[in-house]
Amino acid sequence: MRYQLLPMDKSHLSAIAALERQCFSAPWTQAMLEEELYNPCASFIVAQGEEEQVLGYAGLHVAADEGYLDNIAVAEPFRRQGVGGALLETFLAFGRANLAFLTLEVRASNEPALRFYQKYGFRQAGRRKGYYQSPKEDALLLTVFFRSGEGTR
Repeated sequence: MRYQLLPMDKSHLSAIAALERQCFSAPWTQAMLEEELYNPCASFIVAQGEEEQVLGYAGLHVAADEGYLDNIAVAEPFRRQGVGGALLETFLAFGRANLAFLTLEVRASNEPALRFYQKYGFRQAGRRKGYYQSPKEDALLLTVFFRSGEGTR
């Protein structure tokens, strides 16, 4: 499968909003996504197929030397084909060069996502009780550290 990774722009917003609705119980709206186009602390990338179809996307927010991975979403027909990995690896490369760590949260019951992130070096760093709604569930905080000595207390 051929695709390219591109910065998110206005032409991607409706497809990403649709993907949000398919993948998440509390999806970001198209207006929320559009706001991120003008956020200097945010970077959103899109995996775009040959016919300009959005296969997946990922978003990152940075504050000082800390990175927070907002979402990685891949459309069902394109999962398990390396799209999510390519999106994540882009932000991991940025993190290794610029950040102390990259963190995210994931539903405690989302075993496929947990395995995916663990494969890339993320480890559980905490838990947020009752964080998710519909259904109510804890979030696991996963973090990967880029600088030696970090996270070892």
